[in-house]
Amino acid sequence: MIKKEMIAMLLAGGQGSRLGVLTAKMAKPAVSFGGKYRIIDFPLSNCINSGVDTVGVLTQYRPLRLNSHIGIGIPWDLDRNFGGVTVLPPYEKSSNSEWYTGTANAIYQNLEYMENYNPDYVLILSGDHIYKMDYETMLDFHKSSGADATIAVMPVPMEEASRFGIMITDQNKRIVDFEEKPEHPRSNLASMGIYIFSWKALKEALIKNKDQAGLDFGKHIIPYCKDQGQALYAYEFDGYWKDVGTLTSYWEANMELIDIVPEFNLYEEYWKIYTASDVQPPQYLGPESAIERSIVGEGCEIYGKVYNSVIGPGVKIGKNTVVSHSIIMNETVIGEGCNIEKSIIAEKVNIGNNVVLGAFEEKENETKPGIYCEGLCTIGEKSVIPDNVKVGKNTMVSGITTAADYKDGILDSGRTLDKAGD
Repeated sequence: MIKKEMIAMLLAGGQGSRLGVLTAKMAKPAVSFGGKYRIIDFPLSNCINSGVDTVGVLTQYRPLRLNSHIGIGIPWDLDRNFGGVTVLPPYEKSSNSEWYTGTANAIYQNLEYMENYNPDYVLILSGDHIYKMDYETMLDFHKSSGADATIAVMPVPMEEASRFGIMITDQNKRIVDFEEKPEHPRSNLASMGIYIFSWKALKEALIKNKDQAGLDFGKHIIPYCKDQGQALYAYEFDGYWKDVGTLTSYWEANMELIDIVPEFNLYEEYWKIYTASDVQPPQYLGPESAIERSIVGEGCEIYGKVYNSVIGPGVKIGKNTVVSHSIIMNETVIGEGCNIEKSIIAEKVNIGNNVVLGAFEEKENETKPGIYCEGLCTIGEKSVIPDNVKVGKNTMVSGITTAADYKDGILDSGRTLDKAGD
């Protein structure tokens, strides 16, 4: 048996329901980001850049797109004979068959996979954050502090601390207490959902708590380790880290990429973000086109004007169309004479001529006001929008729609038009 010092377990099974229609047909880590990437590219790239060459990816919810994107791990140099990347869906056992019921339960169900490598340390990651992080530095901290478990934390503004799991530490960064979304937080060190465990401590905690319903790291494993008197330490991270769990935060994170000096730099030579991408021809810009402060993917044909937007590969934008403050994903076609404002348009959408998205005054969404908000217009994957219609703010359109679906050619702000079915 070849031994690995540290292996990574990447939790990528979540639905990401707060992303609304964007995750109707795929897991959240498979959602496009920054015109070229998918969200899972970031933790996978962090792994290989940190020298972690064995990664188990735990999938569950609609994994097809994610599985085909990961493949055998070639873009991230994770196609290895021993180690590399392995997709780990739930599977039927002789005694029972069950889905992953919580973050730690998913890890528990793959004890055998981890034992194959007999690691000294196990790195637990979430597949739905945008960040760059050197896990090797965190491992050095874990070793030097003599920790059984190290939790990556990030300082957040005190007024936002009640949204997170909060760690209270002493002067040596040892965790003395923690609170899950406290009303009156005693600290501003928020857990990032990134853990390094010594293998022995993790294995024991998982086996001892295996019967807990919805076995979870924050709710069960970390409290258990603390009750056992194990050494828990907080590793403070001070780089860029973004949870893109809502449509608003997803849109904001994309828009931050096009700042004149972006806070998050995708183009650093020494810490590249890798992805699986199709070979595409170069972009074509028509004679009357204009592009300002935007990311435009390969294979795009742009005849209109694009301002402050992120455009994925293979997108076509017709003449006299203006796109601004929007995210347009792969292979979407937008007709002529359209006005697209503050919209998120998913992959392979077909938008007719003279269409306006993001029109009218804001109104609260009628079905999911907490998801479709902040003035965004969201269009689901493979949707069709006919010619000459106007769609308002805080709206969602999904499926193949016709002129008859729009009274007087209008979908007012706050409305939801879902013709996709399940």
